[in-house]
Amino acid sequence: MLLDLDDSQLVLVDYQIKLMPHIFEGEKALENAVRLAKIAQLLRVPVFGTEHNPEALGATVDGLRSLYGRTLVKTFFNAAEEGLVDGLRPASKPQQGGNARSLPKHLQKAVPQSPERASIVIAGCEAHVCLLQTALGLIEQEFDVWVVTDACSSRTERSRDAAFDRLAGAGAELVTTEMVAFEWLRSSEHEAFKDVLTLIK
Repeated sequence: MLLDLDDSQLVLVDYQIKLMPHIFEGEKALENAVRLAKIAQLLRVPVFGTEHNPEALGATVDGLRSLYGRTLVKTFFNAAEEGLVDGLRPASKPQQGGNARSLPKHLQKAVPQSPERASIVIAGCEAHVCLLQTALGLIEQEFDVWVVTDACSSRTERSRDAAFDRLAGAGAELVTTEMVAFEWLRSSEHEAFKDVLTLIK
């Protein structure tokens, strides 16, 4: 199964000023996160960012936060427990049918809609804490989760790799930045192909 551009959203987890200097291969992970966000912007894929306890860990690093469409400030490690799911899903609509006057508005039941973009491409730090818990939370909410491994890391390589093993076992797809980019494009005939290629190279 390939990623579908029109079904995708990008979530970038906790690339924060005071955290990134302590992350194993953090510069590479951050470079790929920026690359992903720029590619998503070019291809009109919604981009969500999270910041965990920014009073302690600082804001998102310069050059990345401005690429976010929305930023969720959180204290839970699992951002899905703290409002991320609401941002990823369209709002519920009142139930249709019957006589419009049959029930007052406040008694009409909202019918949850399935997500318009159910494939969540996700990356972040630390891989074994906030990224892992958020990805598992999204899987529990019945999203398809694609973890961009070369844009994720932890303070140690061992913790990062353990997170990938657990995520794969839970049903997440493990991908790379280039896999995401070329699957979103599908063809060198895509109007944004040259611009995306420039970002990758």
